[in-house]
Amino acid sequence: MPDELELLRRANPVPDDGPHFGDGPLDQRAEWRLERLQGQPRAPRRAPRARLLWGLAATGVVLATALAALVGGPNTQPALAAPRPLAVRADSPPVPLPQLAELAATAAADGSPRLRKGTHVQAWSLSMADGEPPVTLPEERVVRWRADHSHTELVVATDPRRPGRPVLTDEGGDPRVVADDHVLSRATYPPSWSDAPPEAPPPHTPAALRAYLAETVRTDSLRTPRLLDAVAELLDHWTLGARESAALVRVLADAKGLRAVGPVTDRLGRPGQAYVYEGEGSRRMLILDPRTGTVLGLETTFTRDAPEYGVKAGDVMDYSAWLR
Repeated sequence: MPDELELLRRANPVPDDGPHFGDGPLDQRAEWRLERLQGQPRAPRRAPRARLLWGLAATGVVLATALAALVGGPNTQPALAAPRPLAVRADSPPVPLPQLAELAATAAADGSPRLRKGTHVQAWSLSMADGEPPVTLPEERVVRWRADHSHTELVVATDPRRPGRPVLTDEGGDPRVVADDHVLSRATYPPSWSDAPPEAPPPHTPAALRAYLAETVRTDSLRTPRLLDAVAELLDHWTLGARESAALVRVLADAKGLRAVGPVTDRLGRPGQAYVYEGEGSRRMLILDPRTGTVLGLETTFTRDAPEYGVKAGDVMDYSAWLR
């Protein structure tokens, strides 16, 4: 029994010292951990039947008008459909992770840019309404820390692929269309001096960083899926400097099952090298800067159909793009 309890504690999707309040809604990563704990395949977030996106008669006409603006003409790729995964180009061979680790170490020789607490991330995630096709919700989050250890967080509904066009959001648990750059939340938080990962500064040596990442996701065995979880958690708190990025690439180079697949252009138009891990029912693609090893993005796609959720193999489950 003690062993089973310890396993449950390690799998806890919302630890009491985590960045989210225990009595608040689970974020997307927490939902994924909870469903894995329960032994269920991951599914997109589902809106309750009372909140059907298309079934509210009172807002039907408004939504139809706004969605027409989002989707565009008959020959336009629908903006609300689950996006296709990033395409790997065949114009040059993939760069193995050990080789990229050497490039990153060279680029970090002068120590710049430096580590900075805070993050700037563009995220796309799949959301569901019962009996309706899935839709993609794009958001942008900017977290900035001050000298007194307080910080601000700004979250807006925006899609950089379609600047100026309406954006779909589920703000407040009520799916609706809003204007581009609509502010979803703006908050200032009091000073915090936590010395535990991921709040504590990440180290810049591979062995120490690996231990830090394991502590971030509370595991003694940092297998590749948990490593990728930890990378996302780290980048949601810190903008890595050159030395930390170089150490991270070295950690990734030792990961099992993470294979180089070739060059890609990420969703913000940046050139990158893609590295893929195939899991049960999903594929995770990590995109790294080909010169510095900086993490540009992380994409998760379905690898098999899930008709109960209206998704097919190749649909993007979620995507994050980190900026400086």
